[in-house]
Amino acid sequence: MAEYDYDLLVIGAGPGGYVAAIRAAQLGLKTACAEGRETLGGTCLNVGCIPSKAMLHASEYFEAAAGGAMESMGVEVKPKLNLDTMHAQRIDAVGGLTKGIEFLFKKNKVDWLKGYAKFKDAHTVEVNGETKTAKEVVIATGSSVTPLPGVEIDNSKHVVVDSTGALELPKVPKKLVVIGGGVIGLELGSVWRRLGAEVTVVEFLDQLLPGMDMDVRKEAAKIFKKQGMELKLSTKVTGCTVKGKKATLTLEPAAGGDSETLDADCVLVSIGRRPNTEGLRLENIGLETNQRGQIEVDHEFRTSVEGVRAIGDVVPGPMLAHKAEDEGIAVAEWIAGQTGIVNHDVIPGVVYTWPEIAGVGLTEEAAKERGAVKVGKFPMMANSRAKTNHEPDGFVKVIADAETDRVLGVWCIASVAGTMIAQAAQAMEFGATSEDIAYTCHAHPTHSEAIKEAAMGVLGKPIHM
Repeated sequence: MAEYDYDLLVIGAGPGGYVAAIRAAQLGLKTACAEGRETLGGTCLNVGCIPSKAMLHASEYFEAAAGGAMESMGVEVKPKLNLDTMHAQRIDAVGGLTKGIEFLFKKNKVDWLKGYAKFKDAHTVEVNGETKTAKEVVIATGSSVTPLPGVEIDNSKHVVVDSTGALELPKVPKKLVVIGGGVIGLELGSVWRRLGAEVTVVEFLDQLLPGMDMDVRKEAAKIFKKQGMELKLSTKVTGCTVKGKKATLTLEPAAGGDSETLDADCVLVSIGRRPNTEGLRLENIGLETNQRGQIEVDHEFRTSVEGVRAIGDVVPGPMLAHKAEDEGIAVAEWIAGQTGIVNHDVIPGVVYTWPEIAGVGLTEEAAKERGAVKVGKFPMMANSRAKTNHEPDGFVKVIADAETDRVLGVWCIASVAGTMIAQAAQAMEFGATSEDIAYTCHAHPTHSEAIKEAAMGVLGKPIHM
């Protein structure tokens, strides 16, 4: 029998990778995790999910005070922006959490191999000049920003940036153009709009937030316009020139037509992400990617190469940290001889704008393609807690199978939609019907009562509308 340095070697210490390593160690496997960053946590923790939420939360406070929302509730203040301090609290939050993962590695006896791993064969990788072997290798290298042809990103100049650069702007730009109307662009665009930037979002499609329910997409556009964002939908960017501290974009209708120019102090390129496989030397193990650059896997996350598995953003499915985490736990359990479970039909997605936008399961459009449905919808302006909190925007929408009443999807726009959606996901995980949700007692007054009311709407008997 072959002797290996490790039972499991994980490549990448993002949400999928570090969770897989910790879970494997808990299950008694001798485990290592290769990571080339100076800190653990991957894109999500270092330059993605976590720091963006720190800036979103802080900017919400600033706008609430500056915009008069607090005055309407009897709190009068005149805020002053200290952007350096705002950045500092972001950096502090990230630092504390990355150190926390390092502590968990030590606690669970996971070896951190500091460097970027490259395959020599299916059981052997090279990390920082050293060769390590493992019975099983899990690829968890995440994703990176998709480039836009004709638009060169240089974060150091703070003029044309990606999502990482947008977190590090040293001052509030007067005019910010966001290329891409997806989650990341809208979140970071929201941060700088609240702090005083004039924000224009340029989106190739005819609606924002591709992949979400159409009612949500349309309502989100109305809300962002009301907040002061300019939306240029069905528009493509064909070029970008930079002179000094200014950028000029060339735009055209997506369907073709006359071009126009748009000037900006800062341009954020946010058109999506692509899997990180370059540099792994997959050719050394005969592992090919699909047309989208992803690694195909089976339900146990095994690739076509024996002994090599993959999880997270490098495999098909939504590029979400919590999806990667669940796959990290599952792949470790499969490797340890247990049964790893991830229900890919019930993975919630959240946009952390104000209000938040969240959904789980099928959109109404996708559900109707499968058969007849019943829909219940309840506006947040009729929700007691939203009313007292001065949060009237948004709604909850429950989509159920017309015959069985089983819940197929839930979509909501609300100040705490990201928290509310967990209830819907758990209900769907247990195969709930809309009646199950409607007859579950909800505390009053809470935002979550809107989910109950929407479910009652499916049954044709809402109370508060």
